[in-house]
Amino acid sequence: MNLQLIEVYIPDQHFESINDKLQKYDHRSYWVSSESEERMLVRILVKKREVEEILNYLEEVSNVVEGFETLLIPVHTYLAKNTIHDEAKEEEKKKEEAEKERAHLLRSSRHELMNAVEKNSHITMNYSLLILLSAIVATVGFLKDSEAVVIGAMVIAPMIGPVIAIAFSAILGDYKLLGKSVITSIYGVAIILIISIAFGYFTDIGMQNDQYLDRTKVTIVDIFLGVAAGAAGALAFLNRLSGNLVGVMVAVALLPPSVALGMSIGHGAFASAYGAFLLVTVNIMSILLAAVTIFSISGIRPVRWEEVQRANVSRPLAIVFVIVIVLLLAAFILIGHGVI
Repeated sequence: MNLQLIEVYIPDQHFESINDKLQKYDHRSYWVSSESEERMLVRILVKKREVEEILNYLEEVSNVVEGFETLLIPVHTYLAKNTIHDEAKEEEKKKEEAEKERAHLLRSSRHELMNAVEKNSHITMNYSLLILLSAIVATVGFLKDSEAVVIGAMVIAPMIGPVIAIAFSAILGDYKLLGKSVITSIYGVAIILIISIAFGYFTDIGMQNDQYLDRTKVTIVDIFLGVAAGAAGALAFLNRLSGNLVGVMVAVALLPPSVALGMSIGHGAFASAYGAFLLVTVNIMSILLAAVTIFSISGIRPVRWEEVQRANVSRPLAIVFVIVIVLLLAAFILIGHGVI
C-alpha cells in the first residue's frame, strides 16, 4: 500500500485559508473534524509521492502560525468501497508512470530522511557498544586469520549511519548537523583504533596473515569499492530500506582497514600503518563522493530561502571538495606503485 496519512492540527482563525489550500493537492481521501474549541483536525490520505510537496507547504505555515502541528503516519492497509474499482485504474496508470519513474530516483520524503539523518548523527550508548563489540570481534578475526569472524564483525558494525549523515547534511548545507555527523564518525573510528592499538601493542599474532596484510595495501580498485559501497548505502537510505546488508558493504570498506591501522600503530609498523591509513581515507572519501552525488541527483533540497542559499553553495562545494581529495589520493596511490 503506497499511501500515507497526514494529520494537520489547525488553529480556528487560520483554518479556512489553509483548508482551501490543502484541498487543492491531489489526495485519496480528506476528512475534517473539530479537535477542540480552538483547533480543527484535517486528515489527508495521499500517495507517497505527493507527501513531500504537501509537507513543504505545511512546513512553511508552521513557521508563522502558533499552535499548528503536523503528523505523518504510514498506512499499511486502506479499505473503502471504491478501492476495488480503483485497483484496475491503478494498473493502467502504472504503465504510464513507469516511464516517468525511470528518469528519477525513487525516495522517501525529505522530512522522513531528515529524521533518520538526525538519529544517525548522534552518539548513543547503542552505537558505542556496537562499535566496541565489532572492533573486538574484527581484531580477534585478524589475530585468528578468520575471514568468517571478520565478516561477523562487519555485520554488527553500525558505520553506515554517520557517513551517510555527513553526505546528506553537506547536500542540504546544514553545517550544524554536518559537524555532529563528522564527530560521530570520528568517535566510531577512534574506538576501533583504541581497541586494535591495544591488541597490536600486546601481541604480534596476526601481523603476517592475509587478513592483516591485505588491508595495509591500497590500489586504484579500492576507489571503485568505496564508490560502490557509498552508492548502495545512499540508495538504500533514500528508499528507507533495511541497512543491514548495505551496512556490511560499507563496513567492508571501513572496519578492517581501521583495525589494520590500529594494529600497525600498536606494533610500531609505521610503513604498514601508512598503507592502512591511506586505504581508510580512500574508502571514506569514495563513499562520500558516491553518496553526495546520489543525494544531489535525487533532488534533495531544503525549502526555506536561507537554507536554499546555503545548500546552493554547499552542494557543489561538497562534490568538488571530495572529488579533489579522491584525485589526490589516487595520485598518492599511483606514485606509491611507481606508475607516475
